[in-house]
Amino acid sequence: MLATQNERDTRHAHESKIYSEFSHLYDKIFARFFTDRISAVIQGLGIQPNASVLEVGVGTGLSMEAYPPHCQVTGVDLAPDMLERAQQRVDENQWRHFHLLTMDAMNLDFPDNSFDYVTSFHVISVVPDPVRMMREIHRVCKPGGKIAIINHFRSTKPVIGALIGALDPLTRRLGWSASLRLKQAFDDVPIRIEKRYKTHPMSLFTVVLAENLKNGAAPDNSPARNLGTASRNGTHLA
Repeated sequence: MLATQNERDTRHAHESKIYSEFSHLYDKIFARFFTDRISAVIQGLGIQPNASVLEVGVGTGLSMEAYPPHCQVTGVDLAPDMLERAQQRVDENQWRHFHLLTMDAMNLDFPDNSFDYVTSFHVISVVPDPVRMMREIHRVCKPGGKIAIINHFRSTKPVIGALIGALDPLTRRLGWSASLRLKQAFDDVPIRIEKRYKTHPMSLFTVVLAENLKNGAAPDNSPARNLGTASRNGTHLA
């Protein structure tokens, strides 16, 4: 079915320039900053055999190698150029556990309760309505399923938050928001945050690991419940 003009305008309105204009350079620019963190998070999920996994915003497929071949992974993205590069990875590695689709993160074309795991890395601040994206993730993830998000969230510390927030007009021109707070994205979404941390005290990015709840369940995502520090293999988590 051909997209209407309104659908095309909406799509282009929230395609990040980083994705749509620099897709051919994406791996060279971002692989060294993102890949290790993403791989560690995926491997830490302990994905079970025959599990169904959805990655929202799979991009060029920087994450793909980390997924175990004993699961089935569906990767979706709105940018065709990015998906084309991801498909090249699939073909070159002869991976049979990946299925790639062009799809909007805010309008996932899957039935309710479709996936055991849902992951999304460096995507939520790109879409114009992060809460809508999180509600879609909640909808397609099975109750009790696991959700893993990595993203930059604006600091709650007044000085740092203000400094980063001041960059928002610039970052929005590139297609992403520097002002998104974690509370904004997760508030009132039936998802229980089990852990959130940074892989380094100076990291700009927060890892969020969560359990999906049934509709109507009230999550307890208070900071006291899931903030703290830990140490794993010598890496400081904060």
